[in-house]
Amino acid sequence: MFELQRKQSRLRSFFNIMRLIHVATVRNVRKTQRTPLMSLFMNMMQTLMFVMAFLVMFQILGMRGAAIRGDFVLYIMSGIFLFMTHTTAMGAVSGAEGPTSPMMQHAPMNTIISICAAALSSLYTQLFSMAVILFGYYIIFTPFEIYDPISCLGMVLLAWGSGCALGLVVLAAKPWAPAIIGIFSTVYQRANMIASGKMFVANTLPKSMLVMFDWNPLFHTIDQARGFAFINYIPRNSSAEYPLKVTVALLAIGLVLEFYTRQYASSSWSTKS
Repeated sequence: MFELQRKQSRLRSFFNIMRLIHVATVRNVRKTQRTPLMSLFMNMMQTLMFVMAFLVMFQILGMRGAAIRGDFVLYIMSGIFLFMTHTTAMGAVSGAEGPTSPMMQHAPMNTIISICAAALSSLYTQLFSMAVILFGYYIIFTPFEIYDPISCLGMVLLAWGSGCALGLVVLAAKPWAPAIIGIFSTVYQRANMIASGKMFVANTLPKSMLVMFDWNPLFHTIDQARGFAFINYIPRNSSAEYPLKVTVALLAIGLVLEFYTRQYASSSWSTKS
């Protein structure tokens, strides 16, 4: 009641928000394990197991001939890395703490900080996993060359951004229809195992099959990333503009929906969902 409130400058408020996001990001990284290092190690092992599983599957099914000319393992990694980045970003943001979380009872904390922390923690763990796996493959097995690494990283960030935007829409809509949104989230993630296009090259698809995949922004980012990774592959059936436009649109919808949901937040939601 007698607390003295000091007026803060915009610059000081900005740095305070950045500090809170940093603390919340570290908390999210170490939330599932005792230490951040163990959490990063588990995420790296999960990504590595995906890569190994697809290598074995391609070998058994004899699908190596459908890959791009170049390093076959790098071809597999280009699809798995972006798929994992998109999926984990969506899961992290959609599972971020909402307005009814006990953490929101602390004055500096708000839902935007929680969402940013969830998104950044997923990006951090995925970039760390990718860097370690690529470095290990380069040192232990064979040296490789990425044609345009900066643009490849841009596609990774675009896959992460589209996952965050979709996760924000799911997070904001979940309190209104938790069962339906939960089913949608599960179906989307399962469908992306095939619809993301990580198992084939988009240039080899006929037009009749292309319509089954080109609605997916992740399909475009994976194909574009392969175009930047391999010098002898030029993607013709995808574009970088489409996932960017979808990301901006979903982000705008998610922010509006999250603001609306926050106005009607009820503590009973946390018990129903």
